[in-house]
Amino acid sequence: MTAIKHALQRDIFTPNDERLLSIVNVCKAGKKKKNCFLCATVTTERPVQVKVVKVKKSDKGDFYKRQAAWALRDLAVVDAKDAAKENPEFDLHFEKIYKWVASSTAEKNAFISCIWKLNQRYLRKKIDFVNVSSQLLEESVPSGENQSVTGGDEEAVDEYQELNAREEQDIEIMMGGCECAISNAEAFAEKLSRELQVLDGANIQSIMASEKQVNTLMKLLDEALDEVDQIEVKLSSYEEMLQSVKEQMDQISESNHLIHLSNTNNVKLLSEIEFLVNHLDLAKGHIKALQEGDLASSRGIEACTNAADALLQCMNVALRPGHDLLLAVKQQQQRFSDLREHFARRLASHLNNVFVQQFTQALLQLYNRSYFLSVPGHDQSSTLAQHSIELTLPNHHPFHRDLLRYAKLMEWLKSTDYGKYEGLTKNYMDYISRLYEREIKDFFEVAKIKMTGTTKESKKFGPRRLSLVGLHGSSGKLTGSTSSLNKLSVQSSGNRRSQSSSLLDMGNMSASDLDVADRTKFDKIFEQVLSELEPLCLAEQDFIGKLFKLQQHPSVPGMMTEAEDLDGGTLSRQHNSGTPLPVSSEKDMIRQMMIKIFRCIEPELNNLIALGDKIDSFNSLYMLVKMSHHVWTAQNVDPASFLSTTLGNVLVTVKRNFDKCISNQIRQMEEVKISKKSKVGILPFVAEFEEFAGLAESIFKNAERRGDLDKAYTKLIRGVFVNVEKVANESQKTPRDVVMMENFHHIFATLSRLKISCLEAEKKEAKQKYTDHLQSYVIYSLGQPLEKLNHFFEGVEARVAQGIREEEVSYQLAFNKQELRKVIREYPGKEVKKGLDNLYKKVDKHLCEEENLLQVVWHSMQDEFIRQYKHFEGLIARCYPGSGVTMEFTIQDILDYCSSIAQSH
Repeated sequence: MTAIKHALQRDIFTPNDERLLSIVNVCKAGKKKKNCFLCATVTTERPVQVKVVKVKKSDKGDFYKRQAAWALRDLAVVDAKDAAKENPEFDLHFEKIYKWVASSTAEKNAFISCIWKLNQRYLRKKIDFVNVSSQLLEESVPSGENQSVTGGDEEAVDEYQELNAREEQDIEIMMGGCECAISNAEAFAEKLSRELQVLDGANIQSIMASEKQVNTLMKLLDEALDEVDQIEVKLSSYEEMLQSVKEQMDQISESNHLIHLSNTNNVKLLSEIEFLVNHLDLAKGHIKALQEGDLASSRGIEACTNAADALLQCMNVALRPGHDLLLAVKQQQQRFSDLREHFARRLASHLNNVFVQQFTQALLQLYNRSYFLSVPGHDQSSTLAQHSIELTLPNHHPFHRDLLRYAKLMEWLKSTDYGKYEGLTKNYMDYISRLYEREIKDFFEVAKIKMTGTTKESKKFGPRRLSLVGLHGSSGKLTGSTSSLNKLSVQSSGNRRSQSSSLLDMGNMSASDLDVADRTKFDKIFEQVLSELEPLCLAEQDFIGKLFKLQQHPSVPGMMTEAEDLDGGTLSRQHNSGTPLPVSSEKDMIRQMMIKIFRCIEPELNNLIALGDKIDSFNSLYMLVKMSHHVWTAQNVDPASFLSTTLGNVLVTVKRNFDKCISNQIRQMEEVKISKKSKVGILPFVAEFEEFAGLAESIFKNAERRGDLDKAYTKLIRGVFVNVEKVANESQKTPRDVVMMENFHHIFATLSRLKISCLEAEKKEAKQKYTDHLQSYVIYSLGQPLEKLNHFFEGVEARVAQGIREEEVSYQLAFNKQELRKVIREYPGKEVKKGLDNLYKKVDKHLCEEENLLQVVWHSMQDEFIRQYKHFEGLIARCYPGSGVTMEFTIQDILDYCSSIAQSH
């Protein structure tokens, strides 16, 4: 170990100006033994740095290299594992814990002891030594004494004290004066000893010679002490004289303090008075405006607004402690309170009068607008003409503009007297709700008249038309007021088609008699109704928020809602329990006010929807698309608004009507009955599905509720498929394959033309069914036109199947050449043509003219007949080779026969 230590000192630490104090041979705990050395070192330069260095032998094994180093000040804990028993394991806790196993316990103990001594000597921060024997931990060495760090000669750490420059110079001069200082150390030491003795003797003689000087110095010190005593006496007399001066100065200081305190109090009092005067004084002009200001003119409203703001500022001043105890402050506050009460009463009374005045003016305008509608005895056509350009709701912008002048005063009233503010909101809702109810009801009456009065009086109501009970009489005059429109009912005509013939029949009415223009006009009327309602509600909601100063930013809704999934999306449906929940925000208050003001909109819309559905069930498609678009637009603006909620509720009704319509059509398909005496042809509900799909595609183009239509398509097409097959199975006059073939061909053509993406699978299925039943009908109808010849060759094939070779079949008595010729002679070309002509007539009777499939079927039969002919020719060539037997007609003859028959018919 000594040799290793010497080598490490020479090769690694001396070049780095370090001294090696202790070394231990270790390996990492729990791993393969890769030995290395932990070294405790100190630097030779000041300040001294103590390190723990990890040294490892190189892979080649010929030299050592420095692998890692840690400063001793970073060492927190030294854990020897066991203080009682010998254990080579120990841990060093730096930033991480390093676990080591020493080659021997003695080396470990010596290393730990060295670390402890270095810690005691050089570090202020003490390291924790855990599980270390007390024998290894020696007492720390007092500073200034020489003490070795370790007990061994080789591991000793001598006390080092650096020489200063002067000492070094003196030593060099001294050594330069003696020639043997370096070569003969003993002679040099002897010389130094002799010189030291000479110097000691000289020092003793010098001390003995200075006794007289010491006595003189002591005498001088005694005289100095006497002088100090005299000075102290004089200082005492001076202190007594200054004591009286101090008392006088204290009195003067106290007097100055009282004067300063008085000045400070006066300044504070002046500040408080100025504060009260500046903040609790209301100008005479403001007082006059509050008491007598004109609330009808713009200038007066502005003056009153400024005065009310000034009064509110005075009343809301944060008084300082003690101000409320002053009588003048109490009187001023009482005066402000009286002014506030007086102005609040005057403002509330004036606004109530304004509400009544505007309500009266609006009712008068409404009466003038609806005069012709409400007066009995006017011609119906003139009434409709009068209102053809009047499907609009009155504009309340002038009223809103006049009332918005009071918005700031309303805000003041809200913050100062909430009771009167709440009373005004209730009065406004009472007046305006009655006005809107009259306006909206008249508006919807006009819409109903426009919907039901589009036909001329001379035109009789056809299927699915409405008869206006109370609006018609012997002379064609209006016999009742506008309220009679609420008694609309549906009456069907005598020439109505049967119930089973309509896919979209509501109440046994036909859709085919309706003009496209009527449907388009209904769509425009319905869109106009929604377009008029939307700005009306939005304008009123915006006005309420501005006038009554209610925040319209999103907040937590206070109304109870429930989610209802309607195939196309989720709608928020208001819980109409009749008892509104407590208002939790100002936005909820707006919604509550809107609900009360426009409580008639939802019932009127539902009545209009019911009317449109009775007029024509196709209208449910228009209404679903329009209503969905308006709901989507309203929800983008504010999902929780009154308009969004109301339109969402109405959309629920529209969607239910749409679903009910689809369900009724499927039910009516199942009730279809076909006449037993006539051929079936294209079934009515198949043709009407085409009409429905064509119209629906034009209506739902780019619509938000396309998903609802796709689901309806799926239900309807399934019903069509099932009921086509049902009718085909029940048909007696027309073959099943013909019914299936014609109707599925029509369905396939419809789906191919409309290109409905959600019905691609059904389109392929319809095409497959059409192809299968066409082939089946051709095979069944054609059958075996050469029956005896067919039986003959069936026997030939049976003999071949029994094992007889094909060329030997002609030797069979029943199937020889003579028998073959005999059978062939029974089918001359004339007879074949006659049979084909009869077959053509039979097919013509089965097929309908609407689908025009006769030539397709005839061409398929021609191909099948030719296939049978080629099969017979093949059997003759294989079983009767060289016989010269052939059919009496050729394939070309068959083609000519079929072409001739088709042209002749």
